[in-house]
Amino acid sequence: QVQLVESGGGFVQAGGSLRLSCAASGRTFGDYCMGWFRQPPGKEREFVAGIRWSAGVTSYSDSVKGRFTISRDNGESTVYLQMNNLKPEDTAVYYCAARGGAIIYRDYRRFDSWGQGTQVTVSS
Repeated sequence: QVQLVESGGGFVQAGGSLRLSCAASGRTFGDYCMGWFRQPPGKEREFVAGIRWSAGVTSYSDSVKGRFTISRDNGESTVYLQMNNLKPEDTAVYYCAARGGAIIYRDYRRFDSWGQGTQVTVSS
């Protein structure tokens, strides 16, 4: 199991930027994937972005492609989500997740370790 702690959420106006961080501990990263998911009020949790730790391969949902960037810092065992040009529809609780293996699944049920979540609110 991996322990994950997110930080960096907050309130921002449309067009603004935020960077989320997720610090991981409890396991060395061999072939592992990290993902960012979000859950808007009253809706199901949805995939935002994912990264394969060893190779740095990334994947994005269509709704954030070109605006969000996922990256990792091997030395700090931290994954980041840089969010630019934020829109009101990006408002949600954002979760960091981890799973073993090389495939970046978009189904949140495939991930077995989760952070506590951080709120992102974008005003129009």
